[in-house]
Amino acid sequence: MIDEEEFVVDASGTGKWFSSTKVPLRNVQNDVFGLVGIAHDITARKQADTLRDGQAQILEMIATSAPLEDVLDCLMRLAESQLTGIFGSVLLLDKDGSHLRHGAAPSLAKAYTSAIDGIAVGPKMGSCGTAAYRREPVIVADIMHDPLWHDHCELAAAYGYRSCWSTPILSHQGAVLGAFAMYSTTVREPTAAETRLIDFTTRIAGIAIERKLAEDRIHFMANHDVLTGLPNRALLEDRLSQAILYAQRYDRWVTVVFIDLDNFKLVNDTLGHNAGDELLKTVAGRIVERVRATDTVVRLGGDEFVVVLFDQPTNVDLISETLQAIRAAIAEPVQLGAHRLRATASIGIASYPKDGSNPDTLLANADAAMYRAKEFGRDNFQFYAPEFNTRAHEKFVLQEDLRNALARSEFTLFYQPQVDLRSGHVFAVEALIRWNHPTRGMLAPTAFIPTAEETSLIVPIGDWVLHEACRQNKAWQDAGLPPMTVCVNVSTRQFREKNLIGRVADALKVSGLEARYLELEVTESLIMQDIDLAVATMNQLQNLGVQISIDDFGTGYSSLSALKTFPVARLKIDKSFINDIAADENDQAVASAVISLGQNLNLRVIAEGVETDDQVAFLRKNNCDEMQGYHFSEPVSAPDIEKMLSGEPMD
Repeated sequence: MIDEEEFVVDASGTGKWFSSTKVPLRNVQNDVFGLVGIAHDITARKQADTLRDGQAQILEMIATSAPLEDVLDCLMRLAESQLTGIFGSVLLLDKDGSHLRHGAAPSLAKAYTSAIDGIAVGPKMGSCGTAAYRREPVIVADIMHDPLWHDHCELAAAYGYRSCWSTPILSHQGAVLGAFAMYSTTVREPTAAETRLIDFTTRIAGIAIERKLAEDRIHFMANHDVLTGLPNRALLEDRLSQAILYAQRYDRWVTVVFIDLDNFKLVNDTLGHNAGDELLKTVAGRIVERVRATDTVVRLGGDEFVVVLFDQPTNVDLISETLQAIRAAIAEPVQLGAHRLRATASIGIASYPKDGSNPDTLLANADAAMYRAKEFGRDNFQFYAPEFNTRAHEKFVLQEDLRNALARSEFTLFYQPQVDLRSGHVFAVEALIRWNHPTRGMLAPTAFIPTAEETSLIVPIGDWVLHEACRQNKAWQDAGLPPMTVCVNVSTRQFREKNLIGRVADALKVSGLEARYLELEVTESLIMQDIDLAVATMNQLQNLGVQISIDDFGTGYSSLSALKTFPVARLKIDKSFINDIAADENDQAVASAVISLGQNLNLRVIAEGVETDDQVAFLRKNNCDEMQGYHFSEPVSAPDIEKMLSGEPMD
């Protein structure tokens, strides 16, 4: 046997490689009676061969884009094969640049690697955290007594790790990518050979990590817009296809929103392309903020964006709310250098399955709807489906007109008298808003208040009503009319405003009206939504001296025990119970019960919607206190109220 390579484990448990030559010893009869051999220790050469072969394998893995975790695992095993009692570990710097995450540690205890996963970069953060912080090697010969390991020494000791030598992994530009560490079970520093191995391993790890980061950047750039960072056309079809598959399975909608900025070329031409780029980035960020994380915002190029609204309910009104939010966000002022401008957009919408069953059709139809929006004068959105489009467009126009109505002083108040049934005396008026629309004429509240309620517009509108009613009532008093109460309806949105009390106090202060001449009407259903909050708010209003009444009483299902706690002065019987009160026994029973209840609780009761003599007769017979309705007067203008109370004939 000539130069046979053998692996031998000696009595101490140390493994070595030998190259052996062995020859049998024979006697004259040619019988073997012994053996002579020579063995040469080739452990160092074998390790060098293993290292060289391992290097080649790892470089091949890097070149063929093998997963980074596989490359690092192989690299750690290669380093460990060169040493005895040494365990390798790679930690990777995370995206925020302040923590190290697990990369590879095939021989370290799993519980230990889990414990140090996410360790912070900084001073006194063990060997690895400190090495990444200092950007230089950190050699800790004795973990138990080194101050860098003060907070972590017991963790390492639990697994028998006594020394740790860590080196920062740097890119070719000097940026920290992570940290490579070698753990030893004995207290010592690395030998010269181990230091050379550390340097080699660190360089290879840096190459692998940097290559992976470069691949990630290339992949991101291939699928994302360079300027805004949004997904580009390459990702759009994939995201949209997935959304359609989900919608098919769960009977949902997918909505494709095509957005084109209006007059963007003018911005580029007048303010320059840098300003145009800033505008695009700002708009992109605002759109992303107004949609969910599951939705996709894509920049197609130029000033065109597409939004894929994933997993949508089959409700066009909810989709419209999202679109209004996007449109409002785009329209917020943008500061471009010395110029402050507002961007607008033409928006087209198509939804799966009604407007298309595949990505190409949906995109084409959303694009067509966008051009229809441009035809309507830009700065609006259009649904591809005509039946949706008409309704959404009307709602959009109404909201736009409402936004401008306050600024243009298009609202006015009418007042309906409230009459004492016993004396016939007018003691109060209810303020009722009307909208003098520039093209549609005088609109009743039912035509626009529901839309205002859906948005925040009801708050400034309600605030205007409150101030105007107080001002008018004080003006009547100053004109010499007998003092009376003005009643103002408070919407649910207004009632929940934290500064409602301040708004009411301000209206009284500005107008000079005494609080006792203001009554706020809240609905029974509003109170029952949150009784504790409602009572607390009503108590604060009562402390101002303002009166409170419950409107639409009988429809909100309030309990008698709750009613006793309400700080209210009046109950208003809902009109629905008054309409047929002369003939309908059920309505008669409800009205009688409310009147009786009010008297027992020392509350005044007023019936609204009173129109006939029979209704008046029933109410008087049942001792109702007050009434309001066309039987006495329809809502009239402020000058007509003044004439009515002064005895002058009205126009």
